[in-house]
Amino acid sequence: MTATAPRLRTTPDRALTRLLLVTVALLGALFAGAAPASAHAALTGSDPKEGAVVATAPAQVALTFSEGVALDANSIRVLDPAGGRSDTAELINLCSGDVVKYGVRLRTGIPNGTYTVAWQAISADSHPVSGAFTFSIGASSATAAVVPSQEVGGGVVGVLYGIARYAAYAGFVLLVGGAAFVLACWRRGATVGPVQRVVVGGWLAMTAATLAMLLLRTPYTGSGKLSDAFDLNGLRAVLETKPGAALISRLLLLGAAALFVSVLFGAYARRDEENEKAEKQDLTFGLAIGGTVVAAGLAATWALAEHASTGLQPGIAMPVDVLHLLAVAAWLGGLTTLLVALYRAPGIERAAVQRFSRVAFWSVVTLAATGVYQSWRQVGTWSALVDTAYGQLLIVKVALVAVLVATASLSRRWTARLSERTAPEAEAAAIVEQRAGEPAPVTAPAPVTVTVPDAGKGDGETDGTADGKDSRRAAQLARQQAAMSTARERRIRDADPERTGLRRTVLAEAGVAVVLLAVTTVLTQTEPARTQQAVDRAKAGSQIAVADRPVDIRLPFDTGGQNGRGTIELTLDPGRTGANDLHVYLQDPAGKPKDAPEVKVAFTLAAKSVGPLPVVPDHITAGHWSASGVQIPMAGDWQVSVTVRTSEIDETTVDKNVKIG
Repeated sequence: MTATAPRLRTTPDRALTRLLLVTVALLGALFAGAAPASAHAALTGSDPKEGAVVATAPAQVALTFSEGVALDANSIRVLDPAGGRSDTAELINLCSGDVVKYGVRLRTGIPNGTYTVAWQAISADSHPVSGAFTFSIGASSATAAVVPSQEVGGGVVGVLYGIARYAAYAGFVLLVGGAAFVLACWRRGATVGPVQRVVVGGWLAMTAATLAMLLLRTPYTGSGKLSDAFDLNGLRAVLETKPGAALISRLLLLGAAALFVSVLFGAYARRDEENEKAEKQDLTFGLAIGGTVVAAGLAATWALAEHASTGLQPGIAMPVDVLHLLAVAAWLGGLTTLLVALYRAPGIERAAVQRFSRVAFWSVVTLAATGVYQSWRQVGTWSALVDTAYGQLLIVKVALVAVLVATASLSRRWTARLSERTAPEAEAAAIVEQRAGEPAPVTAPAPVTVTVPDAGKGDGETDGTADGKDSRRAAQLARQQAAMSTARERRIRDADPERTGLRRTVLAEAGVAVVLLAVTTVLTQTEPARTQQAVDRAKAGSQIAVADRPVDIRLPFDTGGQNGRGTIELTLDPGRTGANDLHVYLQDPAGKPKDAPEVKVAFTLAAKSVGPLPVVPDHITAGHWSASGVQIPMAGDWQVSVTVRTSEIDETTVDKNVKIG
């Protein structure tokens, strides 16, 4: 029989109207204006600012973050030009109201030069963050300070931690979704081996992944060395943090889940549906309540320690996140269990498939509602959606969900076709046809003992060789019968076109779901769009206000001729984008004003391929040149070149890079 696609039962106009209404609702909720929210902690400000040149050494260095962070005495380090620490390693809490600000005091009497600030912290959503920037005292200088080239949370440890996170999510989906499928859709599935393996495999995967994350937490948030995974002191410190407490709570809840699974596939599976109906109903109700509590607790271990626990409206976001995870598990975990049942247990009833179809529908509705709210918290604007990695990943996720829903709609139509037949004709015909074409079952002959007289044996002695041959023959026939029975069941299963179509669409759903789960895992480790834009704005601000006074540089020069040595002092006031006043002073080695036939200045911004922009200052007095209205078109690291000619043939050009905003 050839499988044909089922006819649609919804008119195109009604389907299009529903699609438009859902689209408008989703987009309206997603891009409604709102107050900023954040998730991963990000550095939004510093004092001194990045790249600033300050006249005197500050008393302290302060950092401002977008959300709460966990720091210790070594989280903020200030390194001098030689690479040594210039801070006192005493963390200062400067938080006030909603402002998250920490700092360290600097030692007294530190010299001029360029200083490097290296920082590392753990954000409130459990993700490690780090960074570094420089500022200068007096004037910039070369620096030998070395900061880690690998970001915290990266490298091999970061990859392993990411794999463990994915395995934990997948295990949760299989454990919760598989158990929910058995209790809500197919109670007989508790006795089916492949279904049991799905649920138990989910429990094992989640337990192993949680233990791995607990061990990897120390190197993931610290050194990045895999060997530190077995550092007992580090493990003890992890257990005192919020993420560590969440992982331990997850392990305890997995212990309760193990008891739940043992009852589900033990006492519950042994209950007879007909003779012990009341007892089984009571046990079903108890398992449903207990399983829901355990599943919600497992989901809460993510909600309490990650994105939902920080930022805008955490009191609402955390229960919404729990509901979102439970809906994901009910849909994708049930889908996986259904796929296994369709391929490994062809006797699954049509009513069970139909019940799961309803569960999947309401799971998708819940996912849409909770997903819109979560997207609004982390994105909120069109620019954040298209200009950030988080927003782009979210677009990919929404596209995958759309594909998954479209595929699920096909599965629902196949399910509707299945529910129309209580006794499928195709299956009955296949059974009759198959049995008619097969020979009658062969019954293995009973073992025969042949007694052969032996001249060397007395009366009553026999040879048992024939017994062994007959036993092997019987075993061979039994294996042949089992293989024929299995092949017959497979042919019977494949003879049902509706069941075949359903298997294919469910398999396609499962494939898309695997990719969707991977994208979701990456999304949880990506800087949320709102936070990323806040960081970009902070960086832009730090580039604009890179100096707290006019640019003032001092350069020695030597044209090579007689009396060709001296010093250039250049001042650019106010030292920002737009119009500036330029003053150039020449001094001889004795510090007296020095005249020269020609002085020229040029500005070049190599990063933007701007310049050189020439400036020819006017000679004011001996050793003094000036120009007004010198335009600096944009902020950045500019190269200032000064050309001095002391005779007809003696000329030199010296330059220096300075940040001008």
